[in-house]
Amino acid sequence: MKIWNSYGSEHSSNLKMIGTFKTVEKAIDAKNAIEQLEGFVERTGGFDTYDRTERFTDEQMELYRNGTKGVQSLSPREFSQFALDVRVQQADNTIQITSDEIDVSAYLKLLIDCGAKVEVYSAHDYPDKDSDTERSSGE
Repeated sequence: MKIWNSYGSEHSSNLKMIGTFKTVEKAIDAKNAIEQLEGFVERTGGFDTYDRTERFTDEQMELYRNGTKGVQSLSPREFSQFALDVRVQQADNTIQITSDEIDVSAYLKLLIDCGAKVEVYSAHDYPDKDSDTERSSGE
């Protein structure tokens, strides 16, 4: 279950993050790492378990010891971000992440650790060209 956890105006950030990889295989590996961490957080207690922690849990340390891709740069609290409402799509050698949350540093770090060149921006200020076309044609 994804949780909306925001108490300020930043909730409507309409954030878009695009990671471009050198190969399709690297993009697939990164998407698998994201799914693995989202599943891990859901299995081990969800948002509340990690949002308030200052120290790594035994389960988190096991991920580090096993060399789980993408966790080397994460802080204990950043794991909670994998319980939030974030949409992840992989196409060819890119991963596109969209969210209304502004705090997505865990995803950024994971993409970089997996070898991506990353672009992050507000889709409010920089909408997709397809969205512009739909708005101007009245659809």
